[in-house]
Amino acid sequence: MSTPASSSSIETIVLGGGCFWCTEAVFDRVQGVIDVESGYSNGQVRNPTYEQVCTGRTGVVEVVKVQFDPAVISLREVLEIFFVIHDPTTLNRQGNDVGTQYRSGIYYGNEAQREVADAVIREIGESGTYGAPIVTEVVPLADYSTAEDYHQDYFLNHPNQGYCAFVVGPKVEKFQKTFKARVKA
Repeated sequence: MSTPASSSSIETIVLGGGCFWCTEAVFDRVQGVIDVESGYSNGQVRNPTYEQVCTGRTGVVEVVKVQFDPAVISLREVLEIFFVIHDPTTLNRQGNDVGTQYRSGIYYGNEAQREVADAVIREIGESGTYGAPIVTEVVPLADYSTAEDYHQDYFLNHPNQGYCAFVVGPKVEKFQKTFKARVKA
């Protein structure tokens, strides 16, 4: 288990990989990740509600804000996990979740993050891992807002809820099997 990092050494990246319950549940278990928060960003509505986002008419994406200690885990490694736990080849869709709010995206805070994201996407594309083009958008973070309290730690608080049991749980298991060395103790 990592020791707490000083606040000056913590980095933040915002990721959209479908339903934020899934993405949050995985990154909560990643060694070196300090905090994960479900939220909304990069749409036409500031501080939207979940109900507004679910209409698919706001342009807002469900995201997680991942704070991590780069002395323990690099941004590259965070993104490698991100690309394994969701399908970056489906536009505005993850499984049965359909709409622009479920698009794949990396919302960066500086040019160094953009460069890492672009490099990882290029390498994955060249590897042919997915057999289809990567559609993950890489754009500056805009208009981030925290999701409602009941969305935070949703999987932790509702592990037996249907969606959690059949969608979130398998993604967590996939992460734990694929990245054994990265699972928090």
